[in-house]
Amino acid sequence: MHSPLDRDIRRLALPALGALVAEPIFLLTDTALVGHLGSAQLGGLSVASAVLQTAVGLLIFLAYSTTPTVARWLGVGNRARAVAAGVDGVWLAIVLGVLLVVIGIPATPWLISLFGPDASIVEYANQYLAISILGLPAMLITFAASGLLRGLQDTRTPLIVAVAGFVSNALLNVLFIYGFGWGLAGSAIGTVVASWGMAIAYIVMLVVIARRESARVRPHLGGMLLAGHAGAWLLLRTALLRAAMLATIAVATGFGVPELATVQIALTIFATLAFVLDALAIAGQAMIGKELGASDVPRARAITRRLIELGVGSGVILGLIVLAMSPWVGIVFSSDGEVRTGLAALLPVLALGIPVAGFVFVLDGVLIGAGDARYLALTGLINLAVYVPLLWWVEVGNLTAVPALVSLWFAFGLGYIGARAVTLGLRARGDRWLVTGATR
Repeated sequence: MHSPLDRDIRRLALPALGALVAEPIFLLTDTALVGHLGSAQLGGLSVASAVLQTAVGLLIFLAYSTTPTVARWLGVGNRARAVAAGVDGVWLAIVLGVLLVVIGIPATPWLISLFGPDASIVEYANQYLAISILGLPAMLITFAASGLLRGLQDTRTPLIVAVAGFVSNALLNVLFIYGFGWGLAGSAIGTVVASWGMAIAYIVMLVVIARRESARVRPHLGGMLLAGHAGAWLLLRTALLRAAMLATIAVATGFGVPELATVQIALTIFATLAFVLDALAIAGQAMIGKELGASDVPRARAITRRLIELGVGSGVILGLIVLAMSPWVGIVFSSDGEVRTGLAALLPVLALGIPVAGFVFVLDGVLIGAGDARYLALTGLINLAVYVPLLWWVEVGNLTAVPALVSLWFAFGLGYIGARAVTLGLRARGDRWLVTGATR
């Protein structure tokens, strides 16, 4: 059944889908190319990627706080103020990115050691992380700039930039890994170069937009501090999400190298599906922020209901696709027989939880769009408290191979994601998140 809101949702969600999928495709490309180098290289990529995704994920608020802030000012009718708020987010991204490089490169060996990895993958993990850190400022700039554009209800431009970045990343990785014979280092270098290309493109566009709207482009300390304050609760919320992911990787590391490689591939596939579903969440962020800025609560409610329907329905479809493909996915990502066997057993469990994930990701986007980050952060503590005992049960079970992998994904894909579904659903049923006006 179609809704009158579907046209507006499609206008934002479909381009956002392409842009969002491009990011995990960076990881999918790396995983597929590196996977054929060997399990040790893939294990090194897994540990290094966990560190990188933690750093980047913790600062995702640069996009998630910028989008609703810009959208609210747009709803009020002040485009210059909306653009200025987004520019402040970009400057904050630059400062934070530089700090990450300065601190992160010397800390690389220590960060890798926190995972207690097998000796065979330590060198690869250190190598990949040390190079990839150089691309972090570019990734953060891309987050903030895309958040500004989405707040302005423009998801097509981020799509164009993301597609160009993906194509460049894929070509560079093939060239550097196999053409130049740089192996795992080539994968890291290719992604860094592609990331900076995207960031430079965004900077040029934002300067043009700011001049057109008569908005300032110079750094403004007050605006940067305000952008940082607005994202503080989102930072905590994201830190708790990353804690759950890191705990999952840590438990998988104890299973052995093939099992860790299998979990890395499964998490990459899950991240890809999550970004597909997050296209609806991005639409929710932009639309809910704008409608609350315009004080149109009934329309905000209607958008939320429709997004939930689309999120769960999309989750069912994606789950069926994963289930159908589960026997053959391992062939694409690895030459290791143990990894292929593990994936064939794990992916049906992953497929079972995708509809629940659709519900979760959509409501997460709606509440972010409403600026309800405090609730998301505080209930994140509850969700993690539910998940930790489940992980402990898996770890002390002394399981190996397929039973270990299946049990771990039941704990994550149904236990942890299910807890998030409960806390988000309870909030959406009430009215306390529906705060109108230019600011929350």
